[in-house]
Amino acid sequence: MDFLLGQDWEITPAGGATGEAFFAKKDNKKLFLKRNSSPFLAVLSAEGIVPKLIWTKRMENGDVITAQKYLIGREFKPNEMADKRAAKLLKKIHESQPLLTMLMRMGKTPCGPAQLLDDVESTIDQGLLNVHLVKAAQAFLQNEIANINCEEWAVCHGDVNHNNWLISDKNEIFLIDWDGAMIADPAFDLGLLLHWYIPKDHWGKWLEQYGKPLTAELELRMKWYTIAHTLLSIQWHKSKNRFREMEYWINYLDHFHYE
Repeated sequence: MDFLLGQDWEITPAGGATGEAFFAKKDNKKLFLKRNSSPFLAVLSAEGIVPKLIWTKRMENGDVITAQKYLIGREFKPNEMADKRAAKLLKKIHESQPLLTMLMRMGKTPCGPAQLLDDVESTIDQGLLNVHLVKAAQAFLQNEIANINCEEWAVCHGDVNHNNWLISDKNEIFLIDWDGAMIADPAFDLGLLLHWYIPKDHWGKWLEQYGKPLTAELELRMKWYTIAHTLLSIQWHKSKNRFREMEYWINYLDHFHYE
């Protein structure tokens, strides 16, 4: 990485699960570098959803390095997910034709309920299926899938955790970490955000800011996708031997009613 910028740049790891992100610093200049970012990053930057992309360079070994503007700011706090700016940005993402076009050009196809249920059923191991809450959650997905209909596909982030929302020192809002981006029902993102962060009696107000009414049909879709996501998270944590997180998400399933 040093030879890409020159010896006078100080490069340090930025952390993260992949180890592919770095900070570069020289005098008063600072960049955020990432190895092999998705081509999707350029469109996200153009739409103002992530910090500005400054340049992209291909290295001799085929790796692609991207440099983004270094953001002075902080992550959202959980209670800030109720902020209308979060609702507005998620609406902008879900309605963005350039984002959708780019993901399709990259070969992505819509991930609907049938595929998601297939992912769950092919992923969850027998040991987890012996857990009552997991078994009840999977039965709910199977019983309700015929009632989960999506009339519009959108680019969904897939992990709207508050740690992925940033607010800059200039009060700009960004949503980062797009490695799990997919074409799906907008109710996927909405369900996770509302179930994780917003008290149920405030859902109607939050969705009003987003631009959708809270209907029984939307509520069912959000519940269905959130349960599916939770089951996949449980198996993922188990596969990584992260048993404390696995137990947390198993217990989280008790939030839902399956009748």
